[in-house]
Parts: sequence; structure tokens; C-alpha cells
Amino acid sequence: MSRNGLRLFGLAAALAVFVADQLVKWYVTGPLDLVNVGAIPLLPFFDLRYTQNFGVSLGLFTANSAEMRLALIAVTALIAAGVLVWLLRETSRWDVFGLGLVLGGALGNIRDRLTGGFVIDYADFHIGEWRPFLIFNLADAAITVGVLFLLARSLLSREKRGPSDPVPTETN
Repeated sequence: MSRNGLRLFGLAAALAVFVADQLVKWYVTGPLDLVNVGAIPLLPFFDLRYTQNFGVSLGLFTANSAEMRLALIAVTALIAAGVLVWLLRETSRWDVFGLGLVLGGALGNIRDRLTGGFVIDYADFHIGEWRPFLIFNLADAAITVGVLFLLARSLLSREKRGPSDPVPTETN
């Protein structure tokens, strides 16, 4: 795949995640009306449950004021810009895909913060009353999968020294 093709692939992955995230958020707040319904059990271990997240992952760094919200948006936007630059420079198709997932998820959550002041979360995985995760959304899942994908690729694709490769030595 050409370098431009690779870039388009990553940007298409980001766009797909962004659009899917926004469509699901529209569906759970519009036609399903989770805001008023509260929760819809889908499986014994998974419900749709509306919540507003004013912080970041695990509810950390809660934005309690307009200034804090703008700071959180700015920091998230800077991180997304860094991911975009990395995506545009990356040469591995799989790393570009992981970066696209992260970028699309970040943009979905940034849009929520810009339009509503919070991120809409709705996915509630639980085992009985025990919840191993906080309520999350498709954007959060895409970011997590993208980061795990990048970590796995970096750990599994490290170059191995062959028998003819010299062992690096320190020189003074």
C-alpha cells in the first residue's frame, strides 16, 4: 500500500469509529430515550444505561467548571493531534489501524464535550451487581482496543537479533 493509501486507510478507520460512535450516541439518547428510561437490560451481563461523564477515564479529572471543561478539551485535542501526526508518519498498516481507532474515539468524545459539556456513556458490563468497568461508550472501547493493539504490536514485532548480527557494545 502506498504512503497516501496508508494515510487514507488510517483516516477512514478514524472516520468510521467517529461516525459509528456518534450514531450510537444519537440512537441511545434519541429513539431509545435512555436519558428518561434509565436502563435497558440486553443480556444478563450487559445493559444500556445512560450516564454523563464529566471527567476522563475512570472518572478522573472531573471538569466542574467551564474553564476546566475547556482545559480538558484542549488537552484531549492536543493528544488527538499527536495521534494524527503519528498516524500520518507511520508506515505499518496495523499500527495505522490502531492509531485510527484511537483518533476516531478521541474525536467522538471531544465532540460530545464541545456540544454537551460531557461525554455520553451507555455501555454497562456487569456480573450481577459487580461492575468490573465503569459505564463506557463505543469511542472509549475503540480507544482501548487501539491502544492495546499498538502495545501488542510493539511487544510482538520487536526486531530480533539474528546469529550474524553483532551484539551492541559501549564505546567511550
